[in-house]
Amino acid sequence: MTDGRAPEPVPPELCIDLHLHSTASDGSRPPEEVVATALVAGLHTMALTDHDTVAGIAAAREAALGTSLNVVAGVELSAYQGDDETHLLGLHLEDIAGMDSGLHLFREARYARGEGMVARLNAIGVKISFADVLEQSRGGAIGRPHVAKALVENGWARDLRDAFDRYLGLGRPAFLEKRRLSIRDAIGMVHECGGLAFLAHPGAHTNKARLAALQVQGLDGAEVLHPSHSAEDRRRLLEGVESLGMLPSGGSDSHGASEGPRVIGSMHVPLAWLARHHERLDARRKSATVV
Repeated sequence: MTDGRAPEPVPPELCIDLHLHSTASDGSRPPEEVVATALVAGLHTMALTDHDTVAGIAAAREAALGTSLNVVAGVELSAYQGDDETHLLGLHLEDIAGMDSGLHLFREARYARGEGMVARLNAIGVKISFADVLEQSRGGAIGRPHVAKALVENGWARDLRDAFDRYLGLGRPAFLEKRRLSIRDAIGMVHECGGLAFLAHPGAHTNKARLAALQVQGLDGAEVLHPSHSAEDRRRLLEGVESLGMLPSGGSDSHGASEGPRVIGSMHVPLAWLARHHERLDARRKSATVV
């Protein structure tokens, strides 16, 4: 138990980063480059947590072979509580093939959604092709950022923010809803694949009551350390998870930027938190073997 204060920075070799993206979804670095950057940062452990896909895990683990870096298999799932979208981090996945199979329908839905957004853009005279979007996704899970990049590349928007403001944001002409996965089902998918489920970047809108309600649905913990969190957010979230017997996690949520608050390893997430994750996983495995 702690006193609710966010941890002090610790040396890199005692740090982990459990929230990283690659070109398997909307990151700008291939998995191998994410690993190389984590090694330069001196991290003990990293997790690759691409959006709705585990396609980059094998490449990341292969790149880390023979190095000092441990690679945790993870995923960031888009889930819903009613009409509110919530991101869920699945960490320490064991059955990666099972998660991949479970996400297959959602990848197909992302593909169809991308085609639909392009069709809507074309209908209002904005002429980009779906091939332009696929080029931006580089084989990864397709999302609005890839459509936005295609709009910028083809001269239809000044930058990504302009693309969202004019075409892709909620209520704009090319906006399409995602296929919805309930947060209960998302947590279940993570547990079925041997992992732990964490609320991603919960920020200022999450208090102890919300954490307790999600704990009833199986949530294991919350991302306490994240670039978007204020010092007060971190204090409140850590106090909440500790008081409920849940687990803290954290990461940079790096999508490839080499500067700013989302640099790999910038959150100084303590290695001690990883040990607590392993303790919870071991306890769960032992309880599962009890007849």
